[in-house]
Formats: sequence, C-alpha cells, structure tokens
Amino acid sequence: MKKEILILFTGIFLLTTACREKSDEKKETVEQNKKEEVVVSEVELLVEKPDSIEVPEGMVWVSGVKFTMGAREGDPYALPREKPAHPVAVDGFFIDKTEVTNTEFKEFVDATGYVTVAERPIDWEEMRKQLPKGTPKPHDSLLQPGSLIFRKELEKVDNLNNIAQWWEWKRGANWKHPQGPESSIEGRMNYPVVHVSYEDAIAYCNWAGRSLPTEAEWEAAAHGKLPGGIYTWGDDEKMLTEEANTWQGEFPVKNIPEDGYKYASPVKSFPANSLGIFDMAGNVWELTKDNYNIDYYKTAIQQGELKNPTGSVTYYNPDNPYQKEKIIKGGSFLCNKSYCASYRISARMGMTQDSGSDHVGFRTVLRVKE
Repeated sequence: MKKEILILFTGIFLLTTACREKSDEKKETVEQNKKEEVVVSEVELLVEKPDSIEVPEGMVWVSGVKFTMGAREGDPYALPREKPAHPVAVDGFFIDKTEVTNTEFKEFVDATGYVTVAERPIDWEEMRKQLPKGTPKPHDSLLQPGSLIFRKELEKVDNLNNIAQWWEWKRGANWKHPQGPESSIEGRMNYPVVHVSYEDAIAYCNWAGRSLPTEAEWEAAAHGKLPGGIYTWGDDEKMLTEEANTWQGEFPVKNIPEDGYKYASPVKSFPANSLGIFDMAGNVWELTKDNYNIDYYKTAIQQGELKNPTGSVTYYNPDNPYQKEKIIKGGSFLCNKSYCASYRISARMGMTQDSGSDHVGFRTVLRVKE
C-alpha cells in the first residue's frame, strides 16, 4: 500500500474494520460518565407487544427483558472492554430479521438520490481533525471517493499487529461496487449492503422511519429466548461453523470455507436464532447507536440496573484518540478465534462515523416507546 495512503488513513486503519482485538487493552483511564441513565427500580418494563400494533414486514418482536450485559463467565475470549458484566433492562421493540440488503438500500437510494460517504470526495479539513496534529495533506489524487476492502490475495504476513497488510484503500469501492469500480452487486442483491458509514445508516433509518439499535438492544435481540449464552445459540463453540459465517483456517492468509463461504454470504444463509433473527454472529459487523468507550462498562456497573441504556456520552479508545467511534457488534466473515473471536454476543469494537468497509453493514429497529 502506498505510504501516502497509510499516512492519510492511519486512524481509519486502526479502527474501521480491523478484526484485531488486543487482550492487553489499556486500563489507565476510567471515564467519569456524567450521563444520568434510568435506573430500573419501580419503572414498568414493556414486555409484550401491544395488541394494537402489527409486526412490520421483515421484523420480529423482541420482548422487554432484564439481563446481564457484557462478557459471560467462562468466556475464554472475553476482553477487558467487555467487562464488567452489568445488569440492564430494555423495553420491547421490533428488529429486522436480517441485515439491510443491497435490494433494500437501493430502494432508499432510488427514492432519495442519496450519495453515500464512500461515493464522495474526501474532505481533508474534516479528515485532519481525526489525525495527529501535523499530519501532511496527501496528494489530491488520494482524496478521491473510495473505501476499505480486504485483500484476498495475501500469501503471508510478517506481523499480525500491522493490519495495513490486509486492508487496501480502493478508489471507486462503494456499496454498488464492493470490490472496486470493476465489481458490481449484480447477483448479490440479497447480500448485506456494505461500505456504509454511520452517516449513511442514519440517513437510511430516517427515510425508513427506523433507528439503529443501541448496544443493549442488540444484545437483547442476539440472546433472544436463550439468555446467558456466549453465542446466539448458547455456549457450544463447536457449533460455530454451522451457525455463523466466519473465517476458518489461518487468518488472514488461508481461508478454508468449511461453513460454505469464504467471504460474505447472502442473508439467511445460516440458521436464525431463537427469535428468528439471522446473522447476528459473523457475516458482517453491524452498526449501533452507542459511542465507543472502552471504559464505559466500568461506570455502568456503578449505576445499578439501567433501563434502556444508550451508552457513553463520550468517546474513548486509546488506540484512536482523535476519532469519534460508534460501537459495532456481531463480528464478520473475517473473525477467527486465533485473531478475532467477535462472533460472541458481548464482543464490541469501534468504527469511525465517516468510514465503511466491505465487512460492515447494519440492521434497524422500531421502538414502541421512545
């Protein structure tokens, strides 16, 4: 990869789609979150779907529930940012059965004329705010529309900490051309839409009359009727290949498609969870509304049982101190236990709001109570 691109996207590379999850995350700073969350005590929880409301097409009802959010006991892959587990409660809500597909996103674009972030020239003045002071401006040719794609031709890597070895900034890559201008979504309309930023996802939600899920809502939906499990299907790691689209083999150079897919798969290619929701483990990461702060759980546990938590009011990732990140959940087709076991329900990572890649998408929710 060109040196100039590495300079330009230093922050993005360290965040957006790197599946690397460091077990030695920094613990120095505990954010003093001043936001007042609603404590559950003596607050009525909406559990059952109101009879007067029909289930929207393509969605399922997630019953209101109290549960423990965060890393489970006995989870060997749990990271500090997933701890401590803490009690939460969420009102019932509707959630999409699948990630938003290319078909659905195309309907939105056709109706509105919306242009995604990946299709726009890069605004250097905005970009420089997310980079270390003094970072030089790259040549204008490097500020053209594009997005990050996984490099499939790798034969070896020298250092797993250098994620730039398997990520490439591809000019012309966007939701319509997921691998660059020579590619298309023809024949892939039932795949999750990718190369969408947080801004793009919010624009879609506003058009559809929906929202992105909070991290707590996402976990409640992922657990479904099987609360307490490490995975959407329970605790049995041996079921991974049949339950989720993930990476088998040696990451990132050898992918053995034991699950039937080397990379992304159409929605509904794997079994639904106990609520009838598909692909909440693997395939593509999913955006949520919450700000990414690796220390938020340490303050959440101090507030007692929280109702409908919306996460941290600040951003904190010591690896990307200049960037405002949103939490992504569920892992992707690149996740492997030797490097990234983020197909677990409690796994959480950050993604800059103006970035996208070929393994990040989203699904929407519809709340009865706002």
